Amino acid sequence: MKVLMLSKAMVVGTYQRKAELLARAADVELVVVVPPSWREPGVGKIPLERMHTHGYRLISRPIALNGHFHLYFWRGLGDLLRRERPDILHIDEESFNVSTFQAMRLGVRLGARCLFFNWANIYRPLPPPFSWIERYNLALAAYAVAGNHEAADILRRKGYRGPLRVIPQFGVDEEAFRPGQPSRHRGPGERGEGLTVGYAGRLLPQKGLLDLLEAVAGLPQARLLLIGRGNLEGTLRARAAQDDLRGRVEFLGQVPSRELPDLYRQLDVLVLPSRTMPNWKEQFGRVLIEAMACGVAVVGSDSGEIPSVIGDAGLIFPEGDSAALRRQLLRLQSDPDLRAELGRRGREKVLAHYTQEHIARQYLEVYREMS
Repeated sequence: MKVLMLSKAMVVGTYQRKAELLARAADVELVVVVPPSWREPGVGKIPLERMHTHGYRLISRPIALNGHFHLYFWRGLGDLLRRERPDILHIDEESFNVSTFQAMRLGVRLGARCLFFNWANIYRPLPPPFSWIERYNLALAAYAVAGNHEAADILRRKGYRGPLRVIPQFGVDEEAFRPGQPSRHRGPGERGEGLTVGYAGRLLPQKGLLDLLEAVAGLPQARLLLIGRGNLEGTLRARAAQDDLRGRVEFLGQVPSRELPDLYRQLDVLVLPSRTMPNWKEQFGRVLIEAMACGVAVVGSDSGEIPSVIGDAGLIFPEGDSAALRRQLLRLQSDPDLRAELGRRGREKVLAHYTQEHIARQYLEVYREMS
């Protein structure tokens, strides 16, 4: 069977490992189409990284309205699909997005069986034209995948009656993301007495980063690494310059995905302090499983899917409660054995549920059900 996957997410090189694993199946001919870059709102341009490209074709095609999650669409997609003639069209986008409607319409016309992917875990009525787009896509899709159970429940509530499975979008390459000694240290991120705390992801209000800074401010021996970019950075830098944090917070900016494992290995604990907003709550928290794969203890808020992802492999605190987060960090600072135990559990959970191979195997089962 010939599978064509449309995925802006696969501009990130580490994600491409899933495609390599899918392409190993003897009955799959895989083509992955990505844009030359993606402009992440509030963060900036993420260029295409070509890291894992063996066994399949990785094609770059331009998109219009780059950076607009729900409005962007592919240029020249009709010609591409007519040339490739896939049996299965994997549309790696939400059911209410313009790009999904565009691909679904073209794919169905060519006789392809179409699959879409949803993260959205807050139910809300959509205005036209998005409500019309979603109704069309739900009616014509041959299969749907949801990244979390709430997203799956919402699809059923909205009337989708076709085959549906809950599978994360991507797993972790357990060979790249593994425990070990970091190859270098970065100033405040160096290990030493106290606790080295980290965060990776977008620097945006909904990520709860001001709560994290307040928690660390009350732990004089703790140091903090912030990995990523976003429109909250100025506010965070101003807070980090105050006396109770000065010299203990380092901003590393956006780093290539291949450098993340070594940065995780510099940490004693990774924190994901997300806050639920009226139109968003944490849908998965990929950085959690990346850190867990590296044997790093994790702490997360109780927003969205975080408690399910962490399970018994880390610590949870009520979202927005910086004092509760501080208590969890103090607990880890004073108990190295607990940090080690949580790191071990986290690695075991990733190996059991969240490796790229495990995720790819589940998508391969979906493709075979569709063929």
